[in-house]
Amino acid sequence: MKKSEVLKILKKLRPVFDQYPEALKALDTLEGLAPDLQDTVTTKSLNWESKFPLPNEMQELASGYAIFADGACRGNPGPGAWGVMIQDSKGEVILKSSGVDVPTTNNKMELEGVIRGLKGLIEKWIEEGVSDRESPVFVYSDSKYVTEGISSWVAGWKNRGWKKADGKEPENIALWKELDTLVSRFDKINFLWVKGHAGHPQNEMCDQMCNLALDEAGF
Repeated sequence: MKKSEVLKILKKLRPVFDQYPEALKALDTLEGLAPDLQDTVTTKSLNWESKFPLPNEMQELASGYAIFADGACRGNPGPGAWGVMIQDSKGEVILKSSGVDVPTTNNKMELEGVIRGLKGLIEKWIEEGVSDRESPVFVYSDSKYVTEGISSWVAGWKNRGWKKADGKEPENIALWKELDTLVSRFDKINFLWVKGHAGHPQNEMCDQMCNLALDEAGF
């Protein structure tokens, strides 16, 4: 039986044993035996092995990387997931990764997807013993909250001591600070918006990874 099926059964049992503390403790124990929901999940079952086309910005480059990230949430807030894939200048997919977080929001998962992509690329360089920070990096997201935030808003927030124009702290400030720190580790990085659910192959793949991660986690 799949982990997702087990978790669904356990959730259905909770209302039945609502008045029995010992039974609820037993359910907690059983759920705890499942792998951590924030761990990366496999995407082999997606069965999408066709060659992904390089984006236009990468067509003429001898070296460079394209990071595609997406986030999803079932309920906002609610259980959410992030998905990311990275291609090099040859068009090879060098990373596919996804994960789940609960509870969360859609904006958090959109940010988390980009953060995981940048971290994944840095970790790839470390594993291979290379430093390629001078190569262009293009980050694609269907979230204008992410693309406009990192390109336009963050500089102003930093100038005001990480405050918005109204003096209030930006939402998801910890994630924004982490993203800003990661961006500083790249010499040439650009964030580009793509329209979601419009047939963009890499964006669709990341969306599928998010949904598969949530399905496998029982949400």
